[in-house]
Amino acid sequence: MKNKGAKSSVFFKKKLYLRKNNSKLNYWNVKKSDLINLIAEQTGVPKVDVLVSIESFFTNVKDTLAQGENIYIRGFGSFITKKRAAKIGRNIKKNTSVFIPEHYIPAFKPAKEFVEEVKKLQTSNIEVVNE
Repeated sequence: MKNKGAKSSVFFKKKLYLRKNNSKLNYWNVKKSDLINLIAEQTGVPKVDVLVSIESFFTNVKDTLAQGENIYIRGFGSFITKKRAAKIGRNIKKNTSVFIPEHYIPAFKPAKEFVEEVKKLQTSNIEVVNE
C-alpha cells in the first residue's frame, strides 16, 4: 500500500543473520539445538559438553531465582525476580471475583551495552527506499 504523501518508505529486512566462521544463523528463530551447534563449532568443544553446560546454566538460574536471589552478569544483563502486588481478578466463565495473592515472577533486564549493541544491529538492517 502506498502512502500518497510519503517521500520515502522504510523496509525492515525480514531475515537478520549472525555470521561467524561462515555459519549462518537466523537469530529470530534460534532454538536451543542451534545455539548448541554454533557454540560447539566456535569453540571446538563436543556438542554433548556444550549441552551439559547450557542445561547446568539454566538449572542454576532457575534454582537461584527460586531461592529469591538475583544473578548479575556484567555486560550481558540481570536475571531478577519482580514482585507482583495482590489484586482482585475476574473469572469470566463463572462471572466471579478471584483474589490473586502477591507473587514473584522471573524477569531479565539487559545491560546497557547489550541494549546498545542490539539497537546498532537493528538500525544497520533498515533500508530506506525513495519512491
